[in-house]
Amino acid sequence: MSKKKTKKSAAKRFKITAGGKVLFNRPCKSHLMTGKSSKRRRKLAKAAVLSESFGRNVRSMLET
Repeated sequence: MSKKKTKKSAAKRFKITAGGKVLFNRPCKSHLMTGKSSKRRRKLAKAAVLSESFGRNVRSMLET
């Protein structure tokens, strides 16, 4: 049986915490920022936790 490879596209977008949760960067923060409120921009700057159902899929892609 061949080795299981890491999906590089997923490795660049997601990070797994020590507790096993999956973090991702929020979208919608590259341009048109003047139309977004300060509160919204502040929340977009922080990484968010992926839901458990999607997290299982991402963890399987990142297994080496």
